[in-house]
Amino acid sequence: MKNSLMALIVVASAALSACSTPDTIVKTPLTARPQAANTIAPPANGAIFRAAAYRPIFEDRRARLIGDTITIVINEKSSAGKQAGSAASKTGSVTASAPNVFGLLGSLTNRLSASGSNAIKYEDKGAVTSSNNFISTMTVTVIDVLSNGNLIVAGEKQVSLDKGSEFIRFSGVIDPSTVNSGNIVSSTQVADAKIEYRTNSTVDGAEVASMLARFFLSVLPL
Repeated sequence: MKNSLMALIVVASAALSACSTPDTIVKTPLTARPQAANTIAPPANGAIFRAAAYRPIFEDRRARLIGDTITIVINEKSSAGKQAGSAASKTGSVTASAPNVFGLLGSLTNRLSASGSNAIKYEDKGAVTSSNNFISTMTVTVIDVLSNGNLIVAGEKQVSLDKGSEFIRFSGVIDPSTVNSGNIVSSTQVADAKIEYRTNSTVDGAEVASMLARFFLSVLPL
């Protein structure tokens, strides 16, 4: 029974943690090909001149067209903290004595009495802290150019290590004036930035196996 259970857990975890691309928050295309100009006929190639690689002599090499690439330096740090507390208390007391009815049995009822008291105190405290640090570098592609010249960029980097893969995806809007020499821009200067790091490594499979083990152990006697 135990061997069959472990085999089932391994098979299920392998199926759930297969090398599939994790879900993404980046919904835009991750790359784009350069577009040829339609309004001006491209000049013919010469012995040295190549139309595809031509740019004006006084123009820098900063990305500005669909298909150009930009290097994003991801340096994201965030921290947050929250504390909350509440307290409440309540006390009460009660005293009662037997009634004296028309003076009858006074000697007896005067000896009968009851009293009680209660105290309730409630106190609750909580604290939550969060800190994240994401440092990386990746190159993305200009997938669109807005009417004001801003560049919409997106890209994906995949790194396979042994039996697992890591996915880094990025998208956002870049002001060309923030692009430094070498087509480098910091992620902190990208508007509407969506940055994510996902993995389908064997660590995920171990988590799935742990969940399945807890499930089967809760319903099967071993």
